[in-house]
Amino acid sequence: MIKVAITDDHPLLLEGLKNILGNSDTIDVVNCFRNVSEMNAGLAKEDIDILLLDINLADINSTELIKPLKKKHGNLRIIILSVHNELPVINSTLAEGALGYIQKNASVSEILEGITAVYEGNRFLCSQTRAVLEKKQADGLHQVPRLTRREKEILGEAAKGLTTNQMAEKLFISPHTVESHRKNLIEKFQTSNLSSAIKLAIEYGLIIE
Repeated sequence: MIKVAITDDHPLLLEGLKNILGNSDTIDVVNCFRNVSEMNAGLAKEDIDILLLDINLADINSTELIKPLKKKHGNLRIIILSVHNELPVINSTLAEGALGYIQKNASVSEILEGITAVYEGNRFLCSQTRAVLEKKQADGLHQVPRLTRREKEILGEAAKGLTTNQMAEKLFISPHTVESHRKNLIEKFQTSNLSSAIKLAIEYGLIIE
């Protein structure tokens, strides 16, 4: 039996996946987690073959969890569950070490196929994701930018409509420092202004509207 755990903060999806996979003769859904804290505690108690990991948990983009999880649990294989189908997001999760990427609206047969493929050590992408990779963009971002904690704060505050001076006051930094971060963010997202960078950050799940 393939020992599977699921991490997702949407109760209906979590329960639905558990029921679907529970009907398989080859899969044992060992545990379901609603957040990172539950997941870390659960994975410490029992060895899991496959982790189905929601890409956007509350307050964190799960791409950041992939390498630490693989380092701590050497045999763990991770499949990302996602509503995002943008090339930079897909590339980033695969670069971090995920072996699978499946859209949340994928068919049951694709999910089961993906679990089996990844368990056998192969990479698996659902059909929608494969189509995106086959149409690789010639220009534009190919991976989600790596942001510092402060850059994420600046993005979040800018998304709320705060001015440079308001952000400086709230974050206890100088307006000059805020402007430096704004410039770096525009460069990292390869946009002409911060509004476009914010839009991309929301699309990629880096900040929540």
